[in-house]
Amino acid sequence: MEITSDYLIIGSGIAGLSFALKAALRGTVNIVTKKEKMDASTNYAQGGIASVLDPQDSFDLHMADTLESGAGLCNEEVVRMVVTNGPAMIQELVSLGVRFSRNKKQANRLDLTREGGHSRRRIVHTDDLTGQELERALIDNVEKESNVRIYENHMAIDLITTSKFIRRGISTNESEETCWGTYVLDIHTGEVKTFLARVTVLATGGAGKVYLYTSNPDIATGDGLAIGYRAGAKVANMEFVQFHPTCLYHPLAKNFLISESVRGEGGRLVDKRGNHFMERYHPLKDLALRDIVARSIDAELKKSGDEYVFLDISHKPRDFIRKRFPHIYQRCLELNIDITREPIPVVPAAHYMCGGLLTDSHGRTTITNLYAIGEVACTGLHGANRLASNSLIEALVFAKSAFEDSVLKVADKASHESPPVPLWDPGSATDSDESVVVSHNWDEVRRLMWNYVGIVRTNKRLTRAKRRIEVIQQEIKDYYWDFIITMDLLELRDLATVAELIITSATMRKESRGLHYNLDYPEQDDKNWRHDTVV
Repeated sequence: MEITSDYLIIGSGIAGLSFALKAALRGTVNIVTKKEKMDASTNYAQGGIASVLDPQDSFDLHMADTLESGAGLCNEEVVRMVVTNGPAMIQELVSLGVRFSRNKKQANRLDLTREGGHSRRRIVHTDDLTGQELERALIDNVEKESNVRIYENHMAIDLITTSKFIRRGISTNESEETCWGTYVLDIHTGEVKTFLARVTVLATGGAGKVYLYTSNPDIATGDGLAIGYRAGAKVANMEFVQFHPTCLYHPLAKNFLISESVRGEGGRLVDKRGNHFMERYHPLKDLALRDIVARSIDAELKKSGDEYVFLDISHKPRDFIRKRFPHIYQRCLELNIDITREPIPVVPAAHYMCGGLLTDSHGRTTITNLYAIGEVACTGLHGANRLASNSLIEALVFAKSAFEDSVLKVADKASHESPPVPLWDPGSATDSDESVVVSHNWDEVRRLMWNYVGIVRTNKRLTRAKRRIEVIQQEIKDYYWDFIITMDLLELRDLATVAELIITSATMRKESRGLHYNLDYPEQDDKNWRHDTVV
């Protein structure tokens, strides 16, 4: 089956939906998302969106905080673009019906909270369920657009690019690598469909599931990253994986994040004996940058042998806690943890990919007519460490910039006519009777990444990880060509590709900077390594 549109968007989070709303005014839009439309990483974001809205704040301060967090690798022009466009993006969300929390004393003003690394209160939020509210409002608006169609339970397999035509002996007039769309698996029927478009946008989010412990939802398997890389798009800074310091430690609490705003509102990290320890690691104590807090907790756990530390906000008034963090309060209460009376057991967990498909300030990848926006992209904003709550504003700003850049490509229809695209050919593949291979390798990839390429790395650990991932990759490749594809197989294939990219990038960087900490190179080396790691 062949399905065409002017725009093809892979992913239904804040970046993809924001782009779709704008694109619907200029052409037809197809959105492909591998589960239900609400199943996006955006939906799980608790904290909020960073933007300069307080009279006591300024663009310069927000930029300075972002540059400080990025440890010398931010693109200052991109930082300025995102920060200065922030207030307009917030106003756009309000006009779309996003219900942000209001200031209790001045109802006409939005409530602003503070998070680690920020010098001012500038986090716009909806209680502690900001992402859920964003998804609701954006989907409500997208579904009103007659030009937009959403394909749920559809998963992208591979991009359709110039190289694929050449390999199949099909002539093309394109002199450079160009994207015409993607092959997509209908997860319910098993049919592979051909989606064609003048502009393809990867907005698939991150890849937290590459690690054993993560705050990310199950969908975060790095699909957009992997298919972009396999098609030849350049990838940058994959060694910089942000571990959120405070994920709830409980056997029944899968992927449940304790928002950084809890520390922003006065929560303190303590060990099992009730001792506050962050003052030994940084002058900002509990409000230090995420990489510092995560490494500090990791060091405390290794020293004590404990499995977790505690985050304690019980010294704050009970009513304040329940009103400010209603979702966190209720979820913890369901697990017999009353955060108004007792501390919360927490551990660091993989949270955000600062690296991704390398793009310019318009979201353009190194493949013509292929854009990447949101967490799947490496735009230059985050550098070596993302500043809390900068990701959602980045997604909004780059969705706008990418759309504005793509308008001419869609309008000039004659310049982008694809050759006849062959339908998907399964060859001699058969149904698998060895699904254990997929589940075993899935588990092994995540464990080796956690043990060898986690918060703290060494050359020896990276060498072991590289050796093992090469064997796993070959096993997956053999399996992929022998058996009919499934969602589980595609996710494993993508996950292993992302793991290999992280290992390769971490091995290349011979220093410690931001989120990448190697015990064999403990110092930051600006002379030799103040640049992106491009693969």
